Amino acid sequence: MSCACGHHHPRHDQGGEGAPIALARPMIALSGRLICSDTAQMMTALSHLPEHVGLSRAEPGCLRFDIWQDDDPMIWHLSELFTDADAFAAHQARTGASEWGRQSIDIGRDFDKHEIRPVIRPEQPSDADAIDAMLRVAFDGDDEARLVAELRRQGDLSLSLVAEAAGAIIGHLGLSPLAGDAEALALAPLAVAPGARGLGIGGALVHESLNRAGEVPVVVLGDPAYYSRFGFVPAELDSPYAGPHLQVHGNIASGSTIRYAEAFSTL
Repeated sequence: MSCACGHHHPRHDQGGEGAPIALARPMIALSGRLICSDTAQMMTALSHLPEHVGLSRAEPGCLRFDIWQDDDPMIWHLSELFTDADAFAAHQARTGASEWGRQSIDIGRDFDKHEIRPVIRPEQPSDADAIDAMLRVAFDGDDEARLVAELRRQGDLSLSLVAEAAGAIIGHLGLSPLAGDAEALALAPLAVAPGARGLGIGGALVHESLNRAGEVPVVVLGDPAYYSRFGFVPAELDSPYAGPHLQVHGNIASGSTIRYAEAFSTL
């Protein structure tokens, strides 16, 4: 089955198991079908859906917007995810005033709208492509996606956590082993899908990673104003990344040598 953007899409699962992320307001997921009654309605869908998909994905509160045609050409399936009820209401208002909204008013709709709270869970093999795509968008480039893929290939992705909502990967955090004078882990990268930023998802990923690391120190290269809230402190370590942005959570003796996994040399 192909979606309105011209690509093949499987139907998304509507949920996941893992550590729940507390949000101020739940996300909104919509799934269901568009059902055309005749060829004229089918042609309306074919003509107007591509623009509708593009405009919907560009909305600031839209986290996923997939529409794909069934083997029955009169039916389209959809899977949508929005940051909260306000974002969904804004989408509905824009849609109603759009060319697609005006032209498709008679097309049948069979939708299921429900609240979603994202969860954090370990990466599964089937997540690799979605993680890669999210990292490329989050960092507006390929470096972090290539880093995670290479860490995974070399067996150095000690912990790979994803934030998932209604089957969509909206956040990722990786831990990899550090060589040197003491056992430790490197936190990199940390990423949240652009539309999901500011909701606390990145912080929830950091907290979960530290819980899973236990007594093992975790080293990060990042903004001290952000990471200090999780208990990271400046690290005086012998590292290629030594400086004010190198921080540690846990105990590593000052002056200890740390060396990152080989995959970091590709950055």
